[in-house]
Amino acid sequence: MKKVLGCIRRACADYRLIDPGDRIALGVSGGKDSVLLMHAMRLYRYFSPVPFTFLAVHLQLGFPVTDASPLKAYARENGVPFHVVPTDIAAVVFDIRKEKNPCSLCAKLRRGALNDHAKRLGCNKVALAHHMDDALETFFLSLFYEGRVYTLSPRSYLDRSGITLIRPMLYLPEKHIASAVRRLSLPVAENPCPADGRTKRQEMKALLGRIAAEIPGAKERMLHALQNTEAYGLWDRAKP
Repeated sequence: MKKVLGCIRRACADYRLIDPGDRIALGVSGGKDSVLLMHAMRLYRYFSPVPFTFLAVHLQLGFPVTDASPLKAYARENGVPFHVVPTDIAAVVFDIRKEKNPCSLCAKLRRGALNDHAKRLGCNKVALAHHMDDALETFFLSLFYEGRVYTLSPRSYLDRSGITLIRPMLYLPEKHIASAVRRLSLPVAENPCPADGRTKRQEMKALLGRIAAEIPGAKERMLHALQNTEAYGLWDRAKP
């Protein structure tokens, strides 16, 4: 966990992700990334330079095989407030809209539901578990399929909801997440989405893997480019 917590600490310091008195809603889907975020934030709170509180929000998308009981048990055992929010997102995306490329709409609906529930719970921030590989894959997706230079931001203020979105694990490589989750035996749920593994993002993940295999250190240098605000303006450093 030293690597995980170190990456979170650096991201928080570089982009002022957490301010004194923040009440943060963690988006916990049940996948390895979000489960590790819940575990890590529980530990990070003990040595954070600023005081904050947090809770976990799990959106039930409406897939028939979803079981949140292991997550709820983990949260209860570790003193993490855990809120389960039922939605009909799966029905909207797959049955009503019948989306051929469902990820974009699903993500938009999930963000809206999570932000709305966070506000109802009195939270001023929402934390998502996107990691370094997610940021690089998003960069490739935007460049190749949209013709624009864009990626996930460490910190974003959402005007319409009044919520600030933070991503504390953006410095953390996915391989370290997988290793930590296995070592800690955290309760990870299977992804019930029928589109899992068959998306454009999965193609970018495979491409990124081939690049990393052929060019050692490529991911780290790409991350450095994202951090280079002066040259590229993608990740603005936190203002004092």
